[in-house]
Order: sequence, then C-alpha cells, then structure tokens
Amino acid sequence: MISGAHVIVYSSDPEADRAFMRDVLGLGAVDAGGGWLIFALPPAEVAVHPAKDGPSHELFLTCGDLAATVAELKRRGAKIAPRVYDERWGRLVHMELPGGGRVGIYQPKHPLAHGDPLTQG
Repeated sequence: MISGAHVIVYSSDPEADRAFMRDVLGLGAVDAGGGWLIFALPPAEVAVHPAKDGPSHELFLTCGDLAATVAELKRRGAKIAPRVYDERWGRLVHMELPGGGRVGIYQPKHPLAHGDPLTQG
C-alpha cells in the first residue's frame, strides 16, 4: 500500500536550498520538469511525538558518527549550530539551510525501524 515518503521543505530561497542539498549534502536528484528537483533520501522512518503547542513537523537526517558527519558538512560549507544535544535516544545538532530553514542531524542510540546497521550509533 504505502511505497515511500515524500518530504517537502518550504524555503524563502528554494534555489539555494536545492543547490545545498545537491552540492553539500550530496543527494542525488531527478528533474520533475522545468528544473524542479526531487531529491533522493536514504531509508526513512517516522515517529509520532506528543505536541504541547499544536501539531508541527521536523526533518532530521540520521548518521552513524555525528562528529565525523558534522566535520565533513562544515568542510563542505554547511552552517552547523554549536550546541550538540546528547539525549537518551541520540546525539543531535541543527544545520541551517541557505533559505533560512533548519534541519536536524542525529546519531541514533536506538534501533532504526528500517534496520540499517550503517546508521546505528
């Protein structure tokens, strides 16, 4: 029935964010027509958390080694927030997109729903 997920990131500068996803994150893409790029993501999972202030959504990318991933992304020009959060479920930081948005990057300490051992922390 469900065959995948399609994530939409809204941006005040979509061209810059598309270039960032292509050039800095190294995500492959297809052109859906007229230069409208749709990027490939690694295996995904979804979690449902309680909301105190009403529904909202966040995007987190996972990695197997947060320190190494952050170092490589900085080398490629990414702006990474200085604070690293060490939670019982994982270590995470936030990355600023050129269009002003924010994406989390985290190294999980829990098993992943898709079972990818390369991103297990």
